[in-house]
Amino acid sequence: MSSAAHTTTLASRGPQLATKPDRLVAIDMFRGIAMILMALDHARDYFTHLRFPPEFLSQTYLSLFLTRWVTHFCAPGFIFLAGTGAYLSLSRGKTPAQLSRFLLTRGIWLLILEVTVVHFAWTFTTNFLFGQVIWVLGLSMVIMAGLVRLPIWAITSFGFVTVFGHNLLDGIKAESLANWAWLWHVLHQPGIILRDGQPVFMIAYPLIPWVGVMALGYAFGALMRQEAAVRRRQASIIGAAALALFVVLRATNLYGNPSPATPGFAALGVGGFAVQATAEKTLISFLNVAKYPPSLQFLLMTLGPALMLISLFDRVNLDRAPWRWAVVFGRVPLFYYIAHLFLIHLMAVAAALVFGQSYEWLLKGAFVLNPIPPGYGHNLPFIYLMWLTTVVLLYFPCRWFAEVKRRRRDWWLGYL
Repeated sequence: MSSAAHTTTLASRGPQLATKPDRLVAIDMFRGIAMILMALDHARDYFTHLRFPPEFLSQTYLSLFLTRWVTHFCAPGFIFLAGTGAYLSLSRGKTPAQLSRFLLTRGIWLLILEVTVVHFAWTFTTNFLFGQVIWVLGLSMVIMAGLVRLPIWAITSFGFVTVFGHNLLDGIKAESLANWAWLWHVLHQPGIILRDGQPVFMIAYPLIPWVGVMALGYAFGALMRQEAAVRRRQASIIGAAALALFVVLRATNLYGNPSPATPGFAALGVGGFAVQATAEKTLISFLNVAKYPPSLQFLLMTLGPALMLISLFDRVNLDRAPWRWAVVFGRVPLFYYIAHLFLIHLMAVAAALVFGQSYEWLLKGAFVLNPIPPGYGHNLPFIYLMWLTTVVLLYFPCRWFAEVKRRRRDWWLGYL
């Protein structure tokens, strides 16, 4: 079936898969799956009874680690496909100047959302702001607003240099930069920005290399405008090559992952790979790469399979796939992101009340600003139950909003 015929078929099968002309459903499918998995990590954050991160090699176990690890695909896929979507908007009528203006204004809008609505959703407070994925997504869009005026080869080159070369900067420490330490936290090293010795802003997602990921996603958009067979083959080849390179770099500890642990996130054990006493721990060590900031190995490990999955989704008839409903979440990612934070946070408060556990801390910063109190939390089966409940409850408002975005052309819908 041709791409155009496939899109027409999807459009005729119901509101959840109805689409605009030239929209690639495979991209929405992958983004939707990534958003669903993201909710698993955040359900774990709010409901867990454990006092250590799943990356702690000495304490973690395989089911816990994999619960965390599978969600690593979310942020890279989200930011990469934001770049892809920017390029594809050119084929839907935007001029480069219009795209540049949209990226600038939407980027600023996302920065504002991060420190207001998103922060409140995470913490139910207005204390001690922090910059996470929406922050770096907005900041990257601001930078891309300038980059999209360049030739595609220049944007691609910028992406490759940033993603493949940023680990060369790991030796630069913010602590050595005195009054400019804050800038290095924004650019590359996660950490806390101080004012008069007091913490005011915590950067978890620095700009480099995430802006390079978005730039490569923009270049990928050009590939996705090619004839279906060509784009599927090339996406598969690029994805497989990235995954193979990850295996080589990880097995040899040659390059692409900081060692010891990333500055600002000490003791996570995300340094070099080493054979452990058991096969389980060895596997964990192999997959336990640095996310803050994302190392080259982390990005190869996540984006390689992502490209292979997008190629796969582009080949199958998604209107007959049992998991086609995931497309709904991929159509409204920002709406889903904000809604799922409020919902999971409120569910955590409700569960604490039902089980007679401490709930006050959830209203005063939750786990973001506080340690987990004694007696609070649940095991993995309960976490998975809360995750699935979240996804089911959000499907219906997301389906409604996706249909609104499909039917209407209001300018403000592009910002949601």
